[in-house]
Amino acid sequence: MTEKLWEIEPSGPLRGDVTVRGAKNAVSKHMVAAMLGAEPSTIRNAPDVGEVGITAGMLEHVGMRVERSGGEITVVPGPVADPSVGKAFTGLNRIPILMLGPLLHLAGEAFVPLVGGDPIGRRPVDFHVDALRAFGAEVTIAADGIHARASRLVGTRIDLPYPSVGATETVLLAAVRAQGKTVIRNAATEPEIIELALFLQRMGARISFAPDRRIVVEGVERLGGAVTRLEGDRIEAFSYLVAGLVTGGEVRVHGCPQDRLVTAITTLARMGARFEITDDWIMASAPDGLRPAAVQTDTHPGFATDWQTPLMVLFTQADGMSVLHETVYENRLAYVPALQSMGAEIEVYDTCLGGPACRYHDTAALHSAVVRGVTKLRGGDVTMPDIRAGFSAVLAAAVAEGPSTLRGVHHIERGYHRPVEQFRALGLALQAR
Repeated sequence: MTEKLWEIEPSGPLRGDVTVRGAKNAVSKHMVAAMLGAEPSTIRNAPDVGEVGITAGMLEHVGMRVERSGGEITVVPGPVADPSVGKAFTGLNRIPILMLGPLLHLAGEAFVPLVGGDPIGRRPVDFHVDALRAFGAEVTIAADGIHARASRLVGTRIDLPYPSVGATETVLLAAVRAQGKTVIRNAATEPEIIELALFLQRMGARISFAPDRRIVVEGVERLGGAVTRLEGDRIEAFSYLVAGLVTGGEVRVHGCPQDRLVTAITTLARMGARFEITDDWIMASAPDGLRPAAVQTDTHPGFATDWQTPLMVLFTQADGMSVLHETVYENRLAYVPALQSMGAEIEVYDTCLGGPACRYHDTAALHSAVVRGVTKLRGGDVTMPDIRAGFSAVLAAAVAEGPSTLRGVHHIERGYHRPVEQFRALGLALQAR
């Protein structure tokens, strides 16, 4: 099969309107949750991304029916035909491991292939496996995947070593129909976690949020169907706001509520961005140029790790030295060489810069960066290694001198809603081949 690529000609400031749909990181988790209902569930405002098709394939493989029409997805639960997610899905994304709990409830056994997703650092399955074992499941990790068996999951207390989003989701999906009460300590509290919990509550789950990152779940015998509308993707919204800023233009983003972007908005404002915010849209511009900043990523409500890739490109256009300290994934800066090849002046370090020592202190992980701006970037031939790095490459190409060829575009299409249409609407000269 011929490799898909994008050819980009810098075409000046990007201006216009973008409407974001529900988050990639939310829609697939809702689809898995819908497996647990006794009736169909419908998810509205779903993005048109590759992640949806991959997840639909997994659900259909085990016996569910998935109907898609425009921005609406309906999952029709059915008897589990095969409690093993096919090995053909090995490495495509992180969703298979989230299906373990639901499959144990529905079939008493499960097999899922090895997880995949973006190569941004270790996302160990230990947290997931330890949690399922605490519920009483027998779990075996083999070379080709994970086998699990349980006659009944029983509520328990889960102390997560780190507020992992994926592990919190695994516990929620197992706890809602487990016998008795489950308490999750040190749970992730990202908006997508809250959104998933609210969806499960609509299905009949009993979930309470307690102080200090605790979530309490009282298991129920049965869940029904539910209808929900996903909130706008905060990562995508931030990415397009930066697209306007980095090119000297202004982009008005519709569909993502302000409360999902509080930390991001303030970070950009400190760099010199001016905002107009209404109940319907958010617009950013920087008529007086951009100042440097020191930013540390963190779990919610801190600065999201997925925001830092477009921010890194923005740093190259800020007048001075900026610092980025990544504390969530140890290999998140793997995309930096691609930006360096386009002329970005970025140095990466294995020490903690721009914030207090993090869990990668005294490791070999290159997790801090110093960026010098303003830098003239040049067009290049770049391979996108993952979804978020892919968007940063598009931003770099948009502000560079000369044309660029971007490869590995399937990554960005897996996570962003119709990016070619969106970028063209903003005035970017982009040819998809």
